[in-house]
Order: sequence, then structure tokens, then C-alpha cells
Amino acid sequence: MNEKRELAAGAERFAPAEFDIANLQDEIRADGLCRELLGIFCRHLVETEKLPPARAGALAHGADYFLREFVIPDRRENIFRLRPGRVRQFAGNWYIVRNLEPNLAELTSILDGVAAFYGWCCDRGLVEAAVADAVRSDCGEHAFYGARIEAFWAITGDGYEAWERACTLKD
Repeated sequence: MNEKRELAAGAERFAPAEFDIANLQDEIRADGLCRELLGIFCRHLVETEKLPPARAGALAHGADYFLREFVIPDRRENIFRLRPGRVRQFAGNWYIVRNLEPNLAELTSILDGVAAFYGWCCDRGLVEAAVADAVRSDCGEHAFYGARIEAFWAITGDGYEAWERACTLKD
């Protein structure tokens, strides 16, 4: 089944409202739908964009990590109604404190997938252009995220609180 047929067949299932999260059942549903949508995205990259399967898989994996580890379970947020600054919170704080060896190369790979996914969603009318543009912009802040990783490793004493405030996860 091609991408257009998959999205059309799942139009009601992939409606933005289906990704709203108010309870655990909603979270489980949104996670499963997200997994399906990422599969369609990955197939699109291989079949339409003609990316090598390994590259397509890496992009889908990056988006998957951001969405299914951070946005859905941690922020409990609709992936299509992403709040401004979520990518920055993820890359400048959450990713760094949740990984044993946070590094800019891995983070850049993740962010490449996030930007590609939101661009694809925009092309299909699932997110507004302003959302995709903001995500793309935040994904490109490599120097900022690299400095955040370095500053994290340099924390001494009670310096964590100041580090956290500079790019907080608090809403």
C-alpha cells in the first residue's frame, strides 16, 4: 500500500485529535498511532525520496525517540500541537540528563529526524507551516546544544540548578 492510500485509509485514525492525551489509555493509543505514522514516514523516505533504507531508518528513529520517549510519555502532549520550544527543551535539557553519554553527534542525528518528520507532516497538512518552521529552526541550534552538553559535563557543586534554569523543562 502506498503512502497516500495508507494516510487516506487512516485519515480518521491519524486525525490530530486522536493524539490528544488526557489519560494512560490516550497515551497508549497515541504511541501506537505514532509508531504507525512513523512507519509510513520511513517508507515514504525510501520509496518516494529514494533514500537508502539505513538513512531513512535513522531519520525515522530520531523522530521516534523525540516523539515516543519525550513528547508523548514525558510531556503528554499531542504531537501535532507541539508547544513552542519543545525541541529546545528536549535537546537542551531532557536528552542531556536522560542519557549516559549525551553527545552532539547522536543528538544531531535525532534532530535531523525530527525536522524531516515535521516537514513531512506539514506537506500532508498534519501540522501548520509555522510549527514545521519552528521545529526546523530549533533543530538547527547545534552550537547551543553542544554548549549545553559541555556545560552539563562541567557542572560542579550545586551548579545543576543554574544549568537547568538556562533551558528549563518547567512550563
